[in-house]
Amino acid sequence: MKHLLPLMLLFSGIPTLDSAEVTAPGAKMVQVGTGYSFTEGPAVDKDGNVYFTDQPGNVIWVWTTDGKLNVFLENAGRSNGLYVDANNYLWACADAKNELWKIDLKTKKIEVLVREFEGKLLNGPNDVWVHPKGFAYFTDPLYKRPYWNRGPQEQKNRGLYLFSTDKKLAQVDGDFVQPNGVVGSADGKTLYVADINAGKTYSYPIGADGTVGKRSLFCTSGSDGMTVDSEGNVYLTSAKVLVFDKSGKKIQEIAVPERPANVCFGGKDRKTLFITARKGFYSIEMAVSGAK
Repeated sequence: MKHLLPLMLLFSGIPTLDSAEVTAPGAKMVQVGTGYSFTEGPAVDKDGNVYFTDQPGNVIWVWTTDGKLNVFLENAGRSNGLYVDANNYLWACADAKNELWKIDLKTKKIEVLVREFEGKLLNGPNDVWVHPKGFAYFTDPLYKRPYWNRGPQEQKNRGLYLFSTDKKLAQVDGDFVQPNGVVGSADGKTLYVADINAGKTYSYPIGADGTVGKRSLFCTSGSDGMTVDSEGNVYLTSAKVLVFDKSGKKIQEIAVPERPANVCFGGKDRKTLFITARKGFYSIEMAVSGAK
């Protein structure tokens, strides 16, 4: 026991995330871009570049690690939520025809993965997360669009779906008011899904084949988009960016000039938090890095 006390004193001055903010000391919010119609769906590729959508404008933009903003794809299917998988393909919730897409980042070739479920259109895929093993989850709420040429809600439930590696689609939970944000933990063992209109976020254990176990209440906050960091903290978006530790305890609120819609970590070191917020695109430097 004599040797433990000096070690404890040596490390006692290093703050933990239970007592310290996740933003970098003195970090300021930066407006990276503005003038969009409604920004959504930030997603980071293997090099740290960040893709995001101007959903009403039907464009996917990219912020590159040299600090430039460029149009990545026009006629982007009114894409909403995005995610870059382990093979560097960009998945997109293509809202125009209620589809799920996969886009080759090099060639920009589009593969339509999902067009319907059980003979009917989806309500409108919103957010997507791809597991390291290749299967994907997406939420399917209903936000009626003026450009749809279709009837009322197509699917009976506003649900959570699993798209398996053998390209089969299954609804794994249909008990939501309005499911929205979805993200998985860094180790691929836990899935988080927000029911934005119910003001709740749930967690599910993830099985080896992608099936999910019984859900548990993670926190009593809903969310639009979501992300996680390397420490296991979960970031939700409402009036601010809300940060919860892995136990569901809120540890920080990050104010944004406009109401945030979605978040992701980006940059070469993954230590910049990027935030889509209405007409703007923002960033802030962090003390933690994004989950890889």
